[in-house]
Amino acid sequence: MVDTNKLTSIAKDVLLAPVYLYQGRKIKRETVRLPEPNGERHGMVELSKADDGLSSKSQETLNLMVVGDSAAAGVGSQTQQEALVGKLIPILEQNAVIRSNFAQLNWSLQATTGHTSFDILRRLYVLPIPDQPIDVMLLSVGVNDTTSNVAVHKWQQQIEDIIHIAQRKFGVRELIFLSLPPMAQMPAIPSPLNNFVGAKASILDEILQKVCAAHDGVNYMATDFARMIKEHGNGQPIDIAVMFASDGFHPSSLMYGYWAQQIVENITQLLAPSAIQADDQTHSSVSA
Repeated sequence: MVDTNKLTSIAKDVLLAPVYLYQGRKIKRETVRLPEPNGERHGMVELSKADDGLSSKSQETLNLMVVGDSAAAGVGSQTQQEALVGKLIPILEQNAVIRSNFAQLNWSLQATTGHTSFDILRRLYVLPIPDQPIDVMLLSVGVNDTTSNVAVHKWQQQIEDIIHIAQRKFGVRELIFLSLPPMAQMPAIPSPLNNFVGAKASILDEILQKVCAAHDGVNYMATDFARMIKEHGNGQPIDIAVMFASDGFHPSSLMYGYWAQQIVENITQLLAPSAIQADDQTHSSVSA
């Protein structure tokens, strides 16, 4: 049976192709190119003191590596402290579950503006083997694959290859792929191009979900943008533009903060599910 909706969509894109081309060129010509923020890209954080009473089992180092594109690199912020990693580390440092299971946090950032899934794969190949296996590798990828119109089969294969090298070379315990952002809502992308780009991003995101589900130790994190807006607005409507940087394309420092909070929630669920469950039961008992 012929999928009439699909045919209609294709016909629409063909008719609008000149408009897409014009708008795409206009964006490249007029959009401000923001630099990657300055700041530390690796570090070691002490999570506990000698008097914390930790058992020998918890005297371990949590090894975290953040890999990816301009969002991972923090573009849209003035400094790394205001960027994704800069927001992420303090929240991890203060998290009770992380502190009770690890004595130190060893983190590094390996991200570059414009990197596609192929660029990230190549980067992982050339990076040295770490001294210790990576407990959590956080991956931000897909926006540049969307804008460069990568073929779907290439996208899928490159994600598979990233998973393979992450687990074999880096010994990654938990690999977390962040969902693609809501590109149709980006202020920098006008209509109707935003709908075309958003649809492409959704296709890549669906494939990413399926690939992640097919592998042990590989996780897809659906970033809850609606929750970010709700929390920031405190029940009141807000202009979504506040979640984006001055270029209307990259996250703002505000969005990085909300994003980091959701990521930490995901990490703690993966690394210490039993501890979280016990904590939830304790709270339930107290409430009762």
